[in-house]
Amino acid sequence: MKTIKNKLLFLLFFVPIGLFAQTTIKGTVTEKSTSIPLPGVNVVVKGTTTGTATDFDGNFQIEVNNGDVIVFTYVGYQALEITYSGQPTLDVQLSEDASKLDEIVIIGYGTTTKKDATGSVEAITSEDFTKGNIVTPENLLNGRIAGVSINTSGAPGSGSQIRIRGGASINGSNDPLIIIDGLPISNDGVTGSRGVLASINPNDIDSFSVLKDASATAIYGSRASNGVIIIVTKKGKSTFSATYDTQYSFGEVTNTIDVFSGDEYRNLVTSQPINGTTLDESLLGTASTNWQDEIFRNTVSSQHNISMQGSLFKALPARFSFSVVDQEGALQTSKFERRNLSLALNPKLFDDHLKISLNANLAYEDNRFADAGQIGAAMRYDPTKPVFDPSSPFGGFYQHRTGDQVANGTTNPVAKLLQRTDLGDANRFYGNLNFDYKFHFLPELRAVINLGYDKTEARGSDSRDVLQATTDQDILFKGELRRNTQERTNELFDGYLNYKKDFNNVGLDLTAGYSYQKFTNQGKNGRNITDPLSVDDIYLDPDVVLIGFFGRANVALDDKYALTFTFRRDGTSRFSKENQWGNFPAAAFAWTISNEDFMKESEVFSNLKLRLGYGITGQQSISEKDIFLNRYRGGRTDSQFQFNNQVIQSLIASEINPNLKWEETTTLEVGVDYGLFNNKVSGSLNFFQKNSTDLLFTAAVPDGANFSNSIIQNIGELQIQGLEFSVNTDVVKNDDLSIDFNFNATFLDREVKELALGQDVRTGGISGGTGSNIQIHREGEAPNSFYVFKQLYDNNGNPIEGAYADLNGDNVINDNDRYVKENPGANAIFGFQSNILYKNFDFAFNLRANLGNYVYNNVRSSRSQYELLLDNAVLGNIPTSVLETNFQRTADVITSDIFVENASFLRMDNITLGYTFNDVSKVLKSIRVWGGVQNVFTITNYSGLDPEVTDNDSDLTLTLGIDNVVYPRPRTILAGANIKF
Repeated sequence: MKTIKNKLLFLLFFVPIGLFAQTTIKGTVTEKSTSIPLPGVNVVVKGTTTGTATDFDGNFQIEVNNGDVIVFTYVGYQALEITYSGQPTLDVQLSEDASKLDEIVIIGYGTTTKKDATGSVEAITSEDFTKGNIVTPENLLNGRIAGVSINTSGAPGSGSQIRIRGGASINGSNDPLIIIDGLPISNDGVTGSRGVLASINPNDIDSFSVLKDASATAIYGSRASNGVIIIVTKKGKSTFSATYDTQYSFGEVTNTIDVFSGDEYRNLVTSQPINGTTLDESLLGTASTNWQDEIFRNTVSSQHNISMQGSLFKALPARFSFSVVDQEGALQTSKFERRNLSLALNPKLFDDHLKISLNANLAYEDNRFADAGQIGAAMRYDPTKPVFDPSSPFGGFYQHRTGDQVANGTTNPVAKLLQRTDLGDANRFYGNLNFDYKFHFLPELRAVINLGYDKTEARGSDSRDVLQATTDQDILFKGELRRNTQERTNELFDGYLNYKKDFNNVGLDLTAGYSYQKFTNQGKNGRNITDPLSVDDIYLDPDVVLIGFFGRANVALDDKYALTFTFRRDGTSRFSKENQWGNFPAAAFAWTISNEDFMKESEVFSNLKLRLGYGITGQQSISEKDIFLNRYRGGRTDSQFQFNNQVIQSLIASEINPNLKWEETTTLEVGVDYGLFNNKVSGSLNFFQKNSTDLLFTAAVPDGANFSNSIIQNIGELQIQGLEFSVNTDVVKNDDLSIDFNFNATFLDREVKELALGQDVRTGGISGGTGSNIQIHREGEAPNSFYVFKQLYDNNGNPIEGAYADLNGDNVINDNDRYVKENPGANAIFGFQSNILYKNFDFAFNLRANLGNYVYNNVRSSRSQYELLLDNAVLGNIPTSVLETNFQRTADVITSDIFVENASFLRMDNITLGYTFNDVSKVLKSIRVWGGVQNVFTITNYSGLDPEVTDNDSDLTLTLGIDNVVYPRPRTILAGANIKF
């Protein structure tokens, strides 16, 4: 695609170079990958001054002689030579140049080029996006950039866990700052939505810029510790074109937890006593039901995108798009629907001195949430019972009963799904209006004003059928209906000046500005309408205001040396006056070694640049309830005071910490960018160290010292060291065949350097035990390390139930004998992608791998014991993995290290194959038909459902590295078409 620089240079190329020949030929120049016409392409007869340039529709006309060589050149594209031998017309396709050094890269409050960047910045354009069943935009980056990991669950439209270089916090947010067309968005979700990016149409995105080190991110100050992702949406263009994309996908869950079948279960119950007692065989049924098969389904989903771009009134570049997504979830009843409208207007006024960019987006997100807790219930439910029972008073679904009452134990998971309707709607408007004015009297000086607005209105309703079963025998259950509402707004004003000029061999680029942003949040958690005693919970969170003053100076010398200085002073309403303001400086140096005289003649190195960077960034993402304000909460409805005839509800003061301040992260980086053999091979190597101090933790306080026994505090220090490597190469590149690949690797080491008073912090709550924790934060160890007992084995290598090693030698087995065994963080993360083009065929695939990541298998630790064959008063199923351990009681084994498993994996996310029909008609430029598979395979030794444990569905309460219940990722068959007009 054309870069911004192409557009800036367009007028220079739109000048005919010469006119002289005897035969006049006509032709069209288009971009090879998209068939979109290219305006401003230089068309020159080689060795002469005869030439012209293509018009807005890519058309040209030139006079030539037979045998002349015609040269086609365009910035950012490979030059093409064609010998004229009497052809009446010439239709030419240009391919992008392998060299990316002159590409414009979006950075904070400005742009640079890849060759001039001093910080660690990676840019990915639409041509390089990950292909496949992409519903939410972050997955366009999956596996593409070193240091960036994206983990998405199998829920439809699910949000993702995005981590840049492992994050920078322990208990605080590790989510990166996401900026859309200059508007930083909040990472806080809303009622009824799947995630903060779920409402955004991936087809509207033109590029991502990922800012990783502090020298690149510090200009965003208090929100930049976890990295920054800048999203740029597609803009209007002068040349008319239209595109229609359609895609259908067919999904199937191919992997479930192995539990006993009906016949296997009957044999087990009759042969396996529990604690010496034989189970009551009369509780067994005659059916053979695979409850996991019953709650999961094959899915059919579709996506449709229409986009049009061109000039309105012959002078106003515009783009319009409309998108519809309809995605079924693998879990019964779950569904995600989205409709998007977007408009981009990009006029230029006053001889192009004033550039205006308007981006307006509407998104309508409709969800039906399925209770993911029923995945666990399906593992437990008696496989000898049927799904339906005509005599059941509970809507015809079988339920364990004692007379007409539901027996204690797991209830029918299919009924729980089908008899509950949990709906959510989120209507979102977001966009920006940008004014970029280049002063007439001083064209080196620009003034930029960016106004942003993001508003989401959300509604949710959760109803349960009056016939739904409940084990609560104290009430006559009459169903349930709750309605929730929420409204979030985000308002932005940015203004800055930029001065850029070259003075002989010195280049100067100066930026200074001001930023104001305000976030509001209010809503209602509705009462149970069927319960006359319940009340609404109405909330109005305090406004959060962020103010920033920022500046940056770039100095370049002799096209060899570059210095960048950045400073931001941020203020926030989240903290007290004493801690409201923070300073965030950064500096970076780059030496382009390949431009030195001793390297200019190198036939190997076409680019070699050394980078050094240092900076300080912040983290102030705490929930609204933790900000520094005197707040009160309502007391119990039965705790009221009566004055005369008026009843007053009590108020209780909330906890407060006046000393709260932001986390700060100091980053040091050394990097090398390289290009070999005319940049046919390129990439980078980076070493970095991040030290986060004043970590935000919720920690205990002395009794009576506050209005709670724990408050959020600044305690501790975390260090992350890492090494990144990436290589991009064109293996083959000619007219008929093109093969390229991208490989990236990230190596991370995390260590808790300091905690308050050197004390351990327990974390990682697990099911199967009351108040049980399986993880720990400890000085000298990785955060969230697993804290377990060392399992003992008999002479045959079988684990001995409840037998652990006395590690401290005091002849007593207690918590002092627990030890740290591994952690959830991968030591190494790899990504590999390849694109192969042969004539009109295209083939692409995407692989990812993690090494050294461990998972605590809470499914096995809390469910694979024989005592669980009795589920209160009824029977319950258990995983077949119990046959490997023969464990009897959960309480005896829940903290054994046998359940901490190596979850390293190799996963193929996507594979696609397509064929393009070009020049179908005068109107129809091309049709590309394609097919593919998503979630192709996963190679791992992990015994659980998925080695990538996710926490991306509102119904799942998972902790990092703990596998309790996972919403499975279906394998999806894809088919689609891309039609260009």
